[in-house]
Amino acid sequence: MPNLKSIVSQTGLRYLWLAGLVLLLDQVTKYLAVSYLTFGEPLAVMPHFNLTLVYNYGAAFSFLADMGGWQRWFFAVLAIGVSIGLLFWLTKLKAKPTFEVLGLQLILAGAIGNLIDRVLFGKVTDFLDFYYGSWHYATFNIADMAITMGAAMLIIYEFFLRPKSSKN
Repeated sequence: MPNLKSIVSQTGLRYLWLAGLVLLLDQVTKYLAVSYLTFGEPLAVMPHFNLTLVYNYGAAFSFLADMGGWQRWFFAVLAIGVSIGLLFWLTKLKAKPTFEVLGLQLILAGAIGNLIDRVLFGKVTDFLDFYYGSWHYATFNIADMAITMGAAMLIIYEFFLRPKSSKN
């Protein structure tokens, strides 16, 4: 039976350091946002981009944010389940830095980053605010960016980069 060290070194788990690095960046930037920004007051950084501290009690685009609190634990359990699934998926992949492996690492980091917020604070800290005129995109954070980039990488891998021999 292989030991944990060989499983990590021979599978997609080899790149968990990437998930850890993104997770650290997410948590540090959220801490800085809470420490230095005033809730709801935009800080202009450049045209069409502000730092604006807001809290999300739901999921993407504040989905289910006003449902009384049960969604906190629902999304926490969902993030735990997804994270376990991603770790299992990574054990099935070779230790190569493919778009698939790296995309899964980014999604894992994002899921855990927002999970930490939900469990510790009951809300997710968001602060990246892009806008054009009076239109604002949903404010988001590094974890959200990691999830989005990771999902895009998985789509690109599946449709354009996956070796033809493994599509069967």
